[in-house]
Amino acid sequence: MANWLDATDRKILRRANLWQAPGWVRTWMLVASRLGDGWLWWGIGFGILLWGGRHRYQVMVAGGVAVGAAQGISRLLKIAVARERPCVSEKHVWANVPPPDPYSFPSAHAMTAFAFTVAIGYAYPGLFAALLFAAISIALSRVLLGLHYVSDVVAGGLLGWLIGFGSHMLL
Repeated sequence: MANWLDATDRKILRRANLWQAPGWVRTWMLVASRLGDGWLWWGIGFGILLWGGRHRYQVMVAGGVAVGAAQGISRLLKIAVARERPCVSEKHVWANVPPPDPYSFPSAHAMTAFAFTVAIGYAYPGLFAALLFAAISIALSRVLLGLHYVSDVVAGGLLGWLIGFGSHMLL
């Protein structure tokens, strides 16, 4: 099963990176990846603190706990699994974006994006669609930039969703 998943991941990555995407798609992926470094979450958090209503502090705690849990859990899983990033073994990737750490599984960017999206989006349903678009863009960017395999971002997204939902429900 692991061999099949690895072969499928590599096949999808190679096909994606052979695609001659328009310049705007490449720019979108680079921007999405950089926003997923935390800039987007800090900006949204600041906006919530200013205009988030009477429950803004509870929501920010839930979002902060979700992000912290996602970061911690992803770090532990990366060390335990120790899967090499595709940009190390696959030489044909879109961008030369330096990876934040040597391991690929799971995607911390995807996990954090979905954890934040769910924790904040359930509290502010009007933001949910925009947050979900941002989270999907960030996850997609990690594959297209050659920093993660599809299974890395799918696992990160699912775990992030669960973490965000748990944080929202608890806090």
